[in-house]
Amino acid sequence: MAIIAVTQQIGSRGVELGRLAATQLGYRFMSSEDVIAETSHRYAVTPEQLVVVDERQPHFWSRLKTESVRFISFFRATLLREMALDDLVVVGRSAGVILPPLGCGLRVRTVGPFDDRVKQVCEDEKLALVAGQRRVRDYDREVRARIQTLMNVDIEDPAAFDLVINGYGAPLDLLARMLADAALQIDARVTPEQWQHMRDTAVAAQVRAACHSHPKLGLAPIDVQCDFGTVRVKGPGLVPPWDALALSVARQVEGVNAVEVEADEPAMPVRPD
Repeated sequence: MAIIAVTQQIGSRGVELGRLAATQLGYRFMSSEDVIAETSHRYAVTPEQLVVVDERQPHFWSRLKTESVRFISFFRATLLREMALDDLVVVGRSAGVILPPLGCGLRVRTVGPFDDRVKQVCEDEKLALVAGQRRVRDYDREVRARIQTLMNVDIEDPAAFDLVINGYGAPLDLLARMLADAALQIDARVTPEQWQHMRDTAVAAQVRAACHSHPKLGLAPIDVQCDFGTVRVKGPGLVPPWDALALSVARQVEGVNAVEVEADEPAMPVRPD
C-alpha cells in the first residue's frame, strides 16, 4: 500500500525508474503530466492554466504568484488524493516534496552526474550538446527557485527527502528492486493510524482547493485541518454569510464527515498608557 513519490532532476531517469518500480510492485504509476491532466479535469481548469506546475514553462510562475497559489492548491489536492488511495508511484518535480512525512511512503530524489543528464536530455529532446547543457542548467536553477518560492522547500537539500538515488549509479532494474523492497517493508510497518492521517491530509487539501475554486471564496486566506473526517475551516473573513458558504463547499468533498467553521478574531487593540 506504500507510496513512492519521486522528485527528479531533469535527465536523471526518474520516470524510467518509477515505471520499473511500479511494474515490479503492481502499483499505479503517474507522471507529472498525468497529475496535471487529472487536476485539469477535477477543477475545470485547462492544462495551459496549470502552466505554473509545468516544468517546460520557465519564469511564468513569477509573474502570477497570486494565481500560482490557487493552482498549486489544485495540483496538491489532486496529488494527495491519489496518494491517499495508496499503491502509487508518482514522479515529477515536486512529488517528493508534497508527500507528507507520515510513514506511508518514501520521498525520493533522483539525481545524476551533469554530463550523463545532458546526454539523456539531448537524446530525449533532440537537442545539440550546447543546447542540452543550457537546458539542464536552466532547468535546475529554475525549478529550485520555483519550489523554494511556492513551497518553501530547497530540493537541493538531501534532508528534504528520505532517499537520494543516483540514477546512473547502478542498473535501473536493480535500483527499481531496491525501491520495491523498501515499499514492501513500509507496508509491513505502517499503522492504520498513519494511513488515517494520510487520508485526513488529503481531505484537508481537497477542501482548501474546493474553496479556492469557488468563485465567491477564491483566494480567501483560510486554514483547513482534518481529524478523522471532521474538517475545521478557519479564516479572518468567515463571518456570515461566508461561513455558511464555506460550510456548504466543504461538505461536498468526499471523505468529509462533519465541518466546523470559525472566523479568526482580530487582536484586541492595546490601550496607550
